[in-house]
Amino acid sequence: MNFASDNWAGAHPAISQRLMEAAAGFSAPYGESTLDRKIEQRFNELFEREVAVYFVSTGTAANSLALAAVNRPGGVSFCHREAHMLEDECGAPEFFTHGARLAPVDGDNGKIDPRNLKAEIQRFPPNFVHVGQPMAISITQATEIGTLYQPDEITAVAEIAQTYNLPLHMDGARFANALVALNLTPAEMSWKLGVDIVSFGATKNGCWCAEALVFMNPELAKDLPFIRKRAAQLVSKSRFIACQFDAYLHDDLWLDLARYANTMAERLQNGIVASKRARLAWQPEANEVFCVLDKTHADQLREKGAVFYPWNPPRAKPGLLEQHQVLVRLVTSFATETDQVDRFLEFLG
Repeated sequence: MNFASDNWAGAHPAISQRLMEAAAGFSAPYGESTLDRKIEQRFNELFEREVAVYFVSTGTAANSLALAAVNRPGGVSFCHREAHMLEDECGAPEFFTHGARLAPVDGDNGKIDPRNLKAEIQRFPPNFVHVGQPMAISITQATEIGTLYQPDEITAVAEIAQTYNLPLHMDGARFANALVALNLTPAEMSWKLGVDIVSFGATKNGCWCAEALVFMNPELAKDLPFIRKRAAQLVSKSRFIACQFDAYLHDDLWLDLARYANTMAERLQNGIVASKRARLAWQPEANEVFCVLDKTHADQLREKGAVFYPWNPPRAKPGLLEQHQVLVRLVTSFATETDQVDRFLEFLG
């Protein structure tokens, strides 16, 4: 009964098999192989335009190098107050941008409020050297609390980005989960709404170690090859990332895996709604479910073998917990089994 994170899940057999196949023989390194080029073209097809694609090893690297690519002296990037890049990446975005700052923006349900975003940007007037200068906006899809930006909400943020001539980045660690939940195409959830850069995550959704940084305008990434090399993210045997994407994207496996994970989350959600000893903290929309438990009950579930993380209540939800309660996060993946969910719900009561 492991609901700690989709990072805990292993790799899908089709991806493991493709890795074994790629292990034989010789192949050009550093992204120059025929397979690397094939996957780059596949991303063009996915996003319905010519994009620039750069493989990296982690989501933190993808987010950090996305900001490094658009860095400006005294730069300031805007993200939600509880965004992963702000709270869980150990200062990596600031490190790889050589000191550019992350400015937190408030908003309900894990999403940037456009009014707050505009007000925050206006705190940095043009040419006022002492405060620095805005350089980017980042949104997370699905958000850190498992909610989703609807298309009109992305458009609202994108319009502000365009007004201030700021590139809009999407942290897509769970890009596939959001995509299938919204029933959109990659193009419809990105550049067609005004997104300029996507951190395209695959590791959480069945790959071993495969992340891609996708620039909708290749010119925006003109310095990225050097930035990636300097950041020690230019993988020598890059075919081992490319081959994972080869299997991941083949016959829409990536969408099937995400859809299954979301279905397991919905099963969890329905059981929690029916429970007399737990309640949903808010409506889940992808593959993360947050619920409120008594602390003693949470301990009892762990003793029975359930694995999950406690979670800090969002600042936008004061009064969510009573003193004897705890907020917990339950994450499903392609590897979550129905009987695991049902056993957890049985113990939940």
